[in-house]
Amino acid sequence: MIYLDNSATTRPFDSVVDVMSACMRDTWFNPSAAYKPAVDVDRQMRQCRKVIAQQLGAQEDEVIFTAGGTESDNLAILGFAETLHGKANFVASAIEHPAVSDTIRRVEKLGIEVRVLPIDSRGVVDLQAAKELIDENTELVSCMQVSNETGAIQPIEQLSRMAHEKNPNVRVHVDGVQGFMRVPMHMGKMGVDMYALSGHKIHGPKGVGALVVRKGVRLVPQTTGGGQERNLRSGTYNAPAILGLGKAVGEMAARKADVAQLRDMKAHLLDLLETTIPGIRVNGPRPDEADSAPHILSVSFDGVRGEVMRNALEGADVLVSTGSACASHKQKVSQTLRAMGLSGEMADGTVRISLGLFNSMEEMDITAAHMAKMAALLAKYRRR
Repeated sequence: MIYLDNSATTRPFDSVVDVMSACMRDTWFNPSAAYKPAVDVDRQMRQCRKVIAQQLGAQEDEVIFTAGGTESDNLAILGFAETLHGKANFVASAIEHPAVSDTIRRVEKLGIEVRVLPIDSRGVVDLQAAKELIDENTELVSCMQVSNETGAIQPIEQLSRMAHEKNPNVRVHVDGVQGFMRVPMHMGKMGVDMYALSGHKIHGPKGVGALVVRKGVRLVPQTTGGGQERNLRSGTYNAPAILGLGKAVGEMAARKADVAQLRDMKAHLLDLLETTIPGIRVNGPRPDEADSAPHILSVSFDGVRGEVMRNALEGADVLVSTGSACASHKQKVSQTLRAMGLSGEMADGTVRISLGLFNSMEEMDITAAHMAKMAALLAKYRRR
């Protein structure tokens, strides 16, 4: 099997599985307890915080463990919204994952206006439009680091700088689920106040993530109880998953050369596809452009539906997707692709290929051959 849907989830590193298994088998103590075996687990968790913080230019005590990217986004957006009083507006990009877009709409019930940042034909936030939308009453700007559909890296630093010129007290929230450990992020230098990440996108476990919150940002907790995480998030620690997350971050950091290789594989695959498939279109920045993430490639086929191509490839043991895994069963045309100016037919003819550290250049050759064969076959049955 060739697995090319790593933006949906990734296969965990063997070392991650080993760490989690050892924790569940041998060091299964509650980290909040006071006796030595529990304190030892807490110490290991502190190391995980440190490893995550180092990757983001943050401090260890700014890392809040959550159940994943979705909870992190909810805590950031709703937790911040509940601290505000008076006139305010939130600005979010048009390409946000539902974890952000659906959540940010909830703040309208609190009397906060929501404004949507448009994107250009490459799927990148329109900074000129942002100048018009962001004003002195903008309290939060939310923009994903990397588009989960096209791999377009968003201009976070420029957006933050622009927002602070309008309102020095504005907060910037970034959904970094598709960018963490694959695209550089330094929260201080880039002006980011809250950053969400998820374990299972970087060869770690599902059900764990973090929200990194810089000092000075006030949030109202959305899950109350024991107050384990700086009183911002309550609940018994999922120690096995947290240790697995820490191990995954460490592995990714140690394998930067392998992460860089993803871009070469992406470029090679696209070159083969464009050589063998007439009318294929790249959605988003091309692999050799600076604002193209190394691991996500979105392409549209002329006359072939993406869903049909996906199913045909599965028959050849090649797994890709037609877009976000969270929306894969809803059968809706991608709003991101339509916002980029794609026709309904081209948007419907899109597949997303996303790479991980278990993929190889040989798999790109095999995948391209299968896709070319399927495209030629399926194009004969184009609907009139």
